Amino acid sequence: MADEKGFTLWFTGLSGAGKTTVSKIVEDELRSRGSRVEILDGDVVRENLSKGLGFSKEDRDINIRRIAFVADLLSRNGVPVITAAISPYRELRDEARETMGDRFIEVYVKASVEACAERDVKGLYEKAFKGEIKEFTGVSDPYEPPLNAEITLDTEHETAEESAHKLLTLLEERQLIPAAQPA
Repeated sequence: MADEKGFTLWFTGLSGAGKTTVSKIVEDELRSRGSRVEILDGDVVRENLSKGLGFSKEDRDINIRRIAFVADLLSRNGVPVITAAISPYRELRDEARETMGDRFIEVYVKASVEACAERDVKGLYEKAFKGEIKEFTGVSDPYEPPLNAEITLDTEHETAEESAHKLLTLLEERQLIPAAQPA
């Protein structure tokens, strides 16, 4: 859409909370409505834009700043952006918010460590609990939940589809996307 509004959906939450799953549903729906949405998934960015970075606080900060830079660049040029990265530190999320202003929409994907560990297909939580993975967010490294997220998706108590619907409704209400056409 030529008159599309740029914005950034900044998904944050623990590993396994459902960030990628919900963001994929939202992406598919936005594309079906004609959007040129771009996804900045944490794992993909790490592999391509932040290769060589570890998981120290300094490296995580660099990674999040890179994601924020690209999200700002795209969204200020009319492209809707979805970021799906743990982004555990409130200070860096606030920095991204300050850069993007009202184009920044913080989406807290909320689920307990226990629920995330149950969903964990990669076995990362088990390794973290055993001390085999150092600096694992939510286990041996802090996760600072948002204080004022625009929306909280409680993926422990709602399906990914319900969470995606809540977020799409918010975007429609803010007139960032057109309302869904009845089938």
